Amino acid sequence: MSLFDGVPDGPTLATHSSKSLPHTVAGGAPLAERMRPRTLEEYSGQEHLLGPGKPLRVQIERDAQDAQSLGSMILWGPPGVGKTTLAKIIADTTKANFVEFSAVMSGIKEIKQVMVAAAQAAEMHSRTILFVDEIHRFNKAQQDAFLPYVERGTIRLIGATTENPSFEIISALLSRCRVYVLQPLSEERIVLLLRKAVEDKERGLGAMELTADDDALALIASYSSGDCRSAYNTLEVAAQLALEPNAAGTKHIDKALATEAVQQRVLMYDKSGEEHYNLISALHKSVRNSDPDAALYWLARMFAAGEDPLYLARRVVRMAVEDIGLAAPEALNLCLSAKEAIDFLGSPEGDLALAEAVVYLCLAPKSNAVYTAYGAVQQEIEQTRQEPVPLHLRNAPTRLMKELEYGKGYRYAHDEKGKVAEMDCLPDSLKGRSYYKPTQEGREKALAQRMEEIRKIRSGKHTG
Repeated sequence: MSLFDGVPDGPTLATHSSKSLPHTVAGGAPLAERMRPRTLEEYSGQEHLLGPGKPLRVQIERDAQDAQSLGSMILWGPPGVGKTTLAKIIADTTKANFVEFSAVMSGIKEIKQVMVAAAQAAEMHSRTILFVDEIHRFNKAQQDAFLPYVERGTIRLIGATTENPSFEIISALLSRCRVYVLQPLSEERIVLLLRKAVEDKERGLGAMELTADDDALALIASYSSGDCRSAYNTLEVAAQLALEPNAAGTKHIDKALATEAVQQRVLMYDKSGEEHYNLISALHKSVRNSDPDAALYWLARMFAAGEDPLYLARRVVRMAVEDIGLAAPEALNLCLSAKEAIDFLGSPEGDLALAEAVVYLCLAPKSNAVYTAYGAVQQEIEQTRQEPVPLHLRNAPTRLMKELEYGKGYRYAHDEKGKVAEMDCLPDSLKGRSYYKPTQEGREKALAQRMEEIRKIRSGKHTG
């Protein structure tokens, strides 16, 4: 029987003794909960903290022998990397009572109740680990309530946060905790965990006798951005889809089914307004093809049909940035001025301003280089994991951030020859990527020449 059985139950508080930590989870629980690691050996990832001889692993192992060695800590990392799981494993390994708080729901009253119970446990030589999820959501007064108990060692505080502790945790509490930074899980590791979940008959999906293609699991992992919980949730959806009657009873997860499971939103036009979209399509394509006569015709057709002039103005501004781009950057200003004229004069007086803008766009040099580059970047982001910002590009306004080597290696371009530093600004996994490829049209020709100059400056420094 736990010493915390007397603490009032409620949605804000979950407590249990580590001696009774469940080693099986109800079959109705989400897959992510069923597959939650139960020991350090099962825990995947964070080798920089939990590998043999690494700081947190050593601290945990020492505490299993010495009740005084484990201090309070903050686990800082993105969602789904195992912060809660690690806290539970620490409590289990060190034979401590585990008290779980949600900072979203708990207040000072609940904190004080738990502190009283923890003090009673300490008198009986029983240790308490207080785990606070989303600790950054606690206000200053709530965080202050922990301080005396952390200082006396009545509790060992483990806080989990996705936000920078330097900004979200009060300095008095932060100074009494060690900060451990958890990293997103790699796509390869998530694929392995998903494969294990598919095959595990005791806790995973193995009893369903499902099969899954490697590329399907890789797709799910790529959309998870290092969040294992998200990947498990998507896999569970894919498994349900594979068992539906329209899946022909194959019990197989292929890439097409995985794509359906990730539920990417697809934006579609309203087909009830087909003629409306046919006309705007004709206008846009006439501008793109440098045909002012056709563009004026389709513009006038839309005005005649009673189209909202501001809708047309917005679409013309879009044409300026999509099809003209940096070949004639002044086109954007002209179109914005036409939009202001339409707004100021109204129709029909302001229609002519929009007609002038459309003719200018038709005759301007064309470039979709920025449009293409931005699309390539969006696709890169969608298909690859969300890489952390390289340390040398991060600001370090606090001591903790400096200790974590934020800003180390940054070179100030204004102090460099040619105003270009020999420094990579993309994540390591994307090093060398080239998205923007300027054309030789209009002013973009000069931008292409400037890019070549920058390339030569950087190349010369690298060679030197």
